[in-house]
Amino acid sequence: MPVQMQLGPLGQVSMLCRSATHAEQWYRDVLGLAHVFTFGDLIFFDLNGVRLYIHQVANDEWRPSSVLYFLVSEIGVAHGQLLERGVRFSGAPHMIHRDESTGVEEWMAFFEDPDGNTLAIMARTSPVFDAPPT
Repeated sequence: MPVQMQLGPLGQVSMLCRSATHAEQWYRDVLGLAHVFTFGDLIFFDLNGVRLYIHQVANDEWRPSSVLYFLVSEIGVAHGQLLERGVRFSGAPHMIHRDESTGVEEWMAFFEDPDGNTLAIMARTSPVFDAPPT
């Protein structure tokens, strides 16, 4: 029987920017991503085992890239801290979906990087149950 191909985990995501210097600074200093290395106009960050590859291109070659959704444990806290760092959100964190069977809610808030790529923070919250009376 032939071996079936199986895709492994996601290894790298690619995005475009107009200025490698500005993108490196913003993703490192504003978002706090772990910078791996820069080689010319190629910038690499580590997203907990997945590499973010940002490539500088000329204005006429730039186009919006993949939407990145960053998981956070507390969306309100992350939203507030990013606001303090100058990130401009398109709206407040809001619930996208509630799983009626489990009560788990998915919350998101969207923003853009300096080049106009859409990014988001997201959190999954479990329902809080009152403790039974003792």
